[in-house]
Amino acid sequence: MANEPHDELDDDPGLPAWSLPADAAGRIEIGVEWPERVTREWAFGGSTGKGVRVCILDSGVEAGHPAVGGLDGAIAVVKDEDGELEFVDDTEGDLCGHGTACAGIVHSLAPEASLFSVRVLGAGFKGSGSVLLGGLRWAVDQGFDVINMSLSTTKRHFAEVLHELADSAYFRRTVLVASAHNMPVESYPWRFASVISVGSHDQSDPYAFFYNPTPPVEFFARGVNVEVPWVGGATFVCTGNSFATPHIAGIAGLTLSKHPELTPFQLKSVLYLTATNVGGGA
Repeated sequence: MANEPHDELDDDPGLPAWSLPADAAGRIEIGVEWPERVTREWAFGGSTGKGVRVCILDSGVEAGHPAVGGLDGAIAVVKDEDGELEFVDDTEGDLCGHGTACAGIVHSLAPEASLFSVRVLGAGFKGSGSVLLGGLRWAVDQGFDVINMSLSTTKRHFAEVLHELADSAYFRRTVLVASAHNMPVESYPWRFASVISVGSHDQSDPYAFFYNPTPPVEFFARGVNVEVPWVGGATFVCTGNSFATPHIAGIAGLTLSKHPELTPFQLKSVLYLTATNVGGGA
C-alpha cells in the first residue's frame, strides 16, 4: 500500500546497503530537546521511576520483603527431564538472597519502577550457562527498559551468544546493566561495549557514581558495606560489584522515567555527563 510505513531506509537501488536516501531524512528526524548543559536535575530530578520496567535477572526476589515492595511478575528458568529449558511461574522466590538485595537497591532509588524477577540462579548462587542465556534471551524478548545483571560467566564458549544477546538488547532499546567480576578475571557480559558495566566504590552516597576513563569497567557506584534486604525479611551489610550495579540500574530507571525517548546510547551519554567526577557536582 502506498501509505504503508517503510521498514527499511536503504530502498534506493543506487545506494549501498544501509544507506540513507535523500527523501528519507525527514522520517528519522529526532525531536528531543537537549539542554545547553545536561545536569542531574534535567536527567532525573524529581523522578520516581514510574512507568519504567526493570528486570532483576538473578536468584529470584522475595517479593514480600518490605524493602522490595512487591513484584509485577516472576518466572524461573529451569531444565526439564530432557534438559530443555522451561519458563515457569516462580513460586519459590529468592533461593539465596542475592536477587532480593538487588531489587531492594533498585527500589530504594526508583520506588515507583515496575520490578520483574527472572530466576536463573539456584541455592548457593549456582547456575548453568544455558539457563543464564535462556533467561537473558527471554528478558530481552520481553522488552524491559532495564535489565539488572549482577552476575557474569567466565566460560569463554558462552561469550559469543552473550554478545549477540547484549547487542540485541541494545538495538531493541533495552538497557543491560552488568556487574564486573569481583575477581580480576575475564568474564562476560560486562566486558561488552553494548552494556553498561559497573564496578564499586566505598562512598556512602547512593547517588555518587563515577565514570571510569579507562574501561572496560565504565562506571563505579556504591558497593562497599551496603545495607541490603535479604531472604526471610532480613537485612545484611554486603560488599561487591553486584550491589553497585543496581545503583546504576536504579539511576538509569529514574532517567528513563523522565526521558523515555532516550536510547541506550543516549542514556549512557547522560550517565557520563552526570557522573560525580564529570558534571554530577552541578
